[in-house]
Amino acid sequence: MPAIGAVRQVALSAGRDLDSTLAFWRDVLGMGVHARYDPPGIAFIMAGDVRLLFTDGVPAGTVYLDIAGLEPFHAEAKAMGVPFTAPPTLVHHDTEGQFGPAGESEWMAFIKDPAGNTIGLVERHPPQEE
Repeated sequence: MPAIGAVRQVALSAGRDLDSTLAFWRDVLGMGVHARYDPPGIAFIMAGDVRLLFTDGVPAGTVYLDIAGLEPFHAEAKAMGVPFTAPPTLVHHDTEGQFGPAGESEWMAFIKDPAGNTIGLVERHPPQEE
């Protein structure tokens, strides 16, 4: 059996308007286009070492992205008129350290881009000192 490595690429919908989808990822999330090919009308944005492929003809997807400063981002994005499908919410106390350092808490917020992709923004917080 071959060894499977890390995630290399994730396909997300660009909808019918690649430009507006890419503008959202640039202007709202601060993620610039890594490569674009016209034709056929595809573009790539890098999320760490993972390529996000945007093209028409694939269903909308969900991607979770790490973020530092989720609360300030939420406030700034709301002021820009970005609708959140869910505001920053505590989703998990990682007491066992299953997904990172033990004792951290994980917070998430969700938005949608113009193509209908759901973007989960994830921030881990250190344990609260008492």
